[in-house]
Amino acid sequence: MTEDPRLHLVPVRQKDAKDFVASWHRHHRPPPGAVFAVGAADQHGVLRAVALVGRPVARAYDNGQTLEVTRTATDGVRNGNSLLYGAAWRAAKALGYTRLITYTQAGESGASLRAAGWRVLAQRPPRRGWDCPSRPRPDRGVDHVPRTLWEAPTASSRSSA
Repeated sequence: MTEDPRLHLVPVRQKDAKDFVASWHRHHRPPPGAVFAVGAADQHGVLRAVALVGRPVARAYDNGQTLEVTRTATDGVRNGNSLLYGAAWRAAKALGYTRLITYTQAGESGASLRAAGWRVLAQRPPRRGWDCPSRPRPDRGVDHVPRTLWEAPTASSRSSA
């Protein structure tokens, strides 16, 4: 991790957020689309972290009221993800959404999500992959990995915590 500069939220264009993800994300490529993106910059205005928020990948959650944080990436700056998870939820609520979810992979602690008040909803087993005879797809290196489903804090989750 790098030093703990004073971070502040900045608008970031989707293309720039995707370029940042391509450079800094450990195991995923940038997502194909997003509803919005948000960034965190240091006191010198240097972009240090980004979050991309889009429609849920799982069709069961794509109900018009739910968004998913599909990617976050940092250059290693401390507290960048926590700042962005909180900002993404405030922005989603301001746009009228009532739920925000995300996933972590096995081996990721979820510390940034817990720091932002998110809670675990479910543990998901590894996927077989997305390849099927009717729609062949290459393995992207992240299949066959267990995942944890998280939800942003809601009034009911705060009272039950």
